[in-house]
Amino acid sequence: MNLDALRAIVSGGASGLGLATAARLTAAGGKVALLDVQDEAGKRAAARLGAGVSYRHCDVTSEAEVDAAVGAAAAHMGGLNLAVSCAGVATPGKLLGKDAPLATAAFLRVMNINVLGTFLLDRAAAAIMQNNAPDAEGERGILIHTASVAAFEGQIGQVAYATSKAAVHGMVLPLARELARFGIRVVGIAPGIFQTPMMAGLPQEAQDSLGKQVPFPPRLGRPEEYAELVAAVCANPMLNGTTIRLDGAIRMAPR
Repeated sequence: MNLDALRAIVSGGASGLGLATAARLTAAGGKVALLDVQDEAGKRAAARLGAGVSYRHCDVTSEAEVDAAVGAAAAHMGGLNLAVSCAGVATPGKLLGKDAPLATAAFLRVMNINVLGTFLLDRAAAAIMQNNAPDAEGERGILIHTASVAAFEGQIGQVAYATSKAAVHGMVLPLARELARFGIRVVGIAPGIFQTPMMAGLPQEAQDSLGKQVPFPPRLGRPEEYAELVAAVCANPMLNGTTIRLDGAIRMAPR
């Protein structure tokens, strides 16, 4: 799919991987709607990126909000053929904590944002994409999930996060198989250790130490590198039904 023909929705688009993705797509001539709950950051981002970008408040755990935001964004852009799910949280917690077992509410919050949020965006976007006019190869749209290397090598204290990202990865193949008849591709991206707002909360020394654990390049991933992979997925129609690791060859240790 040509990047300048993209009409994209990016959840978690006000910062981090989502914002970098929006910047990459608009630079190529596409239009993007940012969905987030960070209203001030989202509005600033949309203003900075230009006329091809809009911002809409959206709690990805709310079916009504997702349906409304996706519908309004598609109408504003004159269509929808790409949905990138970047909204997520990585709240740590051990099953058996120092004071008590992990609270069920804490586990469900991570699952709701990371898994349900991805599902609801897929659901709303695919419902619109199925009616798109196909391109020369019969393609009507693309769904991109943001998984994590934690889906494969979850660490101690990541039971909720790793479970959620394994589910995000697990949805990719069955959805790709189901939506193939509509010409809708589904691809996952599993970043390793990246420079995101969640990472920015750590001291610089800790960030540098984490970066050195990456075999090559020995540094944290850059959001722009995630965005480049999104662009590559859009441009290559044979990428479908798989999750691509973007991790510098890191394999996470138990802790």
